[in-house]
Amino acid sequence: MSTFLNKITLKRPEQKDREHILDMIREFQEVESEMAGLWNFAETETDYEDWLEANSLQEVGLLEKGIPAIQLVAFDETNYPLGFLNLRLRLNDALLAKGGHIGYSVRPSMRHRGIAKEMLKQGIGLAHIKNINTVLVTCHQNNIASRSVILANGGQFENSIEETERYWIRKKQ
Repeated sequence: MSTFLNKITLKRPEQKDREHILDMIREFQEVESEMAGLWNFAETETDYEDWLEANSLQEVGLLEKGIPAIQLVAFDETNYPLGFLNLRLRLNDALLAKGGHIGYSVRPSMRHRGIAKEMLKQGIGLAHIKNINTVLVTCHQNNIASRSVILANGGQFENSIEETERYWIRKKQ
């Protein structure tokens, strides 16, 4: 695995990021890769502005569906988007079984460079700032890369539900 040496920043997506984010979404779609950590994005480009508005409402719990969550995008120092991360501020029964507090994915062309590890690390830090001291992160039992990222960030295996492995990451005292 090569290491990504550039600085990674998680931030809320903005209007100025539109074309870069849509390009990243197309990259995921072209290789039919799951976009974990991308919340409620419609398949058409005309919905970008609606998605930004829905993200703002979701963050403060004003949408009827779902739970309060923060939608973030990982960028390098040139503002090139590297992936998605969604921090759920509460868990419902479905997320408790599969999904957890943090969902994330790295754009296909940037994988195997340590980006996911850093994204999850920063996501856990934000969860702790939001008073989520024990963070649930899950992955599919066959996703060796994701399991490695979770373990590298201090994940403690609890159990598997169907094909989903569940890990807890506790705040260090």
